[in-house]
Amino acid sequence: MKSRNHEAFRHLARKILIHTVCLLGMATVMIYGIYNFLFEAGFSRMIPSFFQNVFGMEKDAAVSFYERAFRRHMDLIILLSMAGIFFLFLHIYLRYFTRYFEQISKGMDNLMLDIPGEVSLPAELLPIERKMNLLGHIIDRQKSDMALMKQRKNDMIMYLAHDLKTPLASSISYMNLLLEEKAISEELREKYLSISLAKNQRLEDLLNEFLEIAKYDLSHIVLQCSRIDLSRLLEQLVFEFQPILEQKKLTCRLDMGEHLVLECDVDRMQRVFDNLLRNAVLYSQEGSQITVTAEYKEGGLELQFANHGDTIPQEKLDRIFEQFYRLDAGRSTDGSGLGLAIAKQIVTLHGGTITAASRQGMTIFTIKIPQPAM
Repeated sequence: MKSRNHEAFRHLARKILIHTVCLLGMATVMIYGIYNFLFEAGFSRMIPSFFQNVFGMEKDAAVSFYERAFRRHMDLIILLSMAGIFFLFLHIYLRYFTRYFEQISKGMDNLMLDIPGEVSLPAELLPIERKMNLLGHIIDRQKSDMALMKQRKNDMIMYLAHDLKTPLASSISYMNLLLEEKAISEELREKYLSISLAKNQRLEDLLNEFLEIAKYDLSHIVLQCSRIDLSRLLEQLVFEFQPILEQKKLTCRLDMGEHLVLECDVDRMQRVFDNLLRNAVLYSQEGSQITVTAEYKEGGLELQFANHGDTIPQEKLDRIFEQFYRLDAGRSTDGSGLGLAIAKQIVTLHGGTITAASRQGMTIFTIKIPQPAM
């Protein structure tokens, strides 16, 4: 770092050296000239002549005054002359340096006042100019990120209000029916209570998802990792999904080796697989097949969840892992738009990546998780 800084300011150091040498040379010439002037006969003749012409003094009196007032104090006169020259050149030297600070200060003012355009400094201050412009870009990016965070906060409030209002309003409506209808049959009462209970459970699920995404955003999560049999875990998950798969006449095929081992936080990683499989079921064409594959690749484990359905446009794929984002906002689903966002947070905590691709009616979610050498 020190060497790079030295190289960066080599031009400035060279210019300061040249300026210093020039000032020292000029000061030396002036001191030499004053010294010669004071000790040569010219000064001793000029002073008495000055007093004779200006004050009308006699020659002897003028010479005598010169001897008492100047010649006897010649050392002091030389010292004062040198001091004067020193302060004159010091002022010039400092003025030369303060010009750089003034230009740097002006550039900083431009950054603080958010004046458009790049900061421009002299060529010898090019390294500082580059850093100031880089800082300006960082500030602009931070402002953009803050604006985006504010927008996301507003979106979160809006989605929270919308998603909680629907089951809450429905539950309140059925509870009011139970209170108002005195002669309601036992069968209808049980139906209303079942619907109200389901809506309240949905409300609880939404609140749990909101709390979970807030926890991943705001807290430092410590993973409880252990080695698991991934093949058995996915087989169990697919078995639990069988009723949902049968409703849409879907099949799910597992393509992986036996006893495939994965080191992870089991509960959280199971949540990822659950979200991806649920998402595949939701957007699959009826009667199609969902394929889950897993294999070791380049020091890690790669899993893919593939389903047949509508091709997702690239602009939607770019936002698919955003909080509260739904592929089809007008479609009635039980999703909160948090499942994939939570999945990405969990995979990222494991040091992995999750991506989505969609083409020719096939959508594939790919997870890559680094694994220690077995």
